[in-house]
Amino acid sequence: MKTLDLNDVVEYVENRIKIFHDKRIASLDDLKLSTVLKRKNPYLFKAKNVLTAYEIVSGIIEAHISSNEETVFGDWLENLAVFINEKVYGGKKSGITGIDLEFDHNHKRYIVSIKSGPNWGNAGQIKKMKTDFTTAKKTLRTSNSQMNIVAVNGCCYGKCRQPDKGNYFKYCGQQFWEFISGNANLYTEIIEPLGHKAKERNDQFLQSRAQRINKFTMEFAENYCKESGAIDWEKLVKFNSSASTSKTKNQP
Repeated sequence: MKTLDLNDVVEYVENRIKIFHDKRIASLDDLKLSTVLKRKNPYLFKAKNVLTAYEIVSGIIEAHISSNEETVFGDWLENLAVFINEKVYGGKKSGITGIDLEFDHNHKRYIVSIKSGPNWGNAGQIKKMKTDFTTAKKTLRTSNSQMNIVAVNGCCYGKCRQPDKGNYFKYCGQQFWEFISGNANLYTEIIEPLGHKAKERNDQFLQSRAQRINKFTMEFAENYCKESGAIDWEKLVKFNSSASTSKTKNQP
């Protein structure tokens, strides 16, 4: 085990935080109105008495941004965690399905599945993670049957008051960052570097967001509004849900 040099972490973050911001902008630039409209519930818009194209467009874009940012930043934090662990314990990004990080400490092999926060999955997803842990243990023991393997679900933020889940441990927030680094204060020490040039990059993102909202609002008005300016709900619902002229497969 080596002592973590926080300067290495700061340098890593400042050099790579741009990746997160670039992906935020790229996700908006690649977005298509027709794609997101097919994924949204038009009945909900009507039930909420949404009256303008802008309300619909801004709503679906904000929902896309929120979902996308959580995924993109989660992936970015996962890479940061692997980098930090490599510096301290010589860990590495795992090649085993479902495992993000492997490292050895105190004669134990730790296999880690990294998630953003504590409430990351439903029962089915948690079951799959447990299955991945079991499969990973079998894979690793093919070369060393006596290997002491500990499975960990690591969450980058939040809390877990009962880390011992029986066949794996769940470490969140401070516990997770200390677990991978040996530094009990790392969870607060990494927050400042994350703001490197944040305003400058966020201004670029906001400009891209505004352009996308304007473009989609015009497109929506052209395709799903009547001449009076009112939303053509029937046309919108048909675009979202119509089976067209063909019958559903196996339909009698």
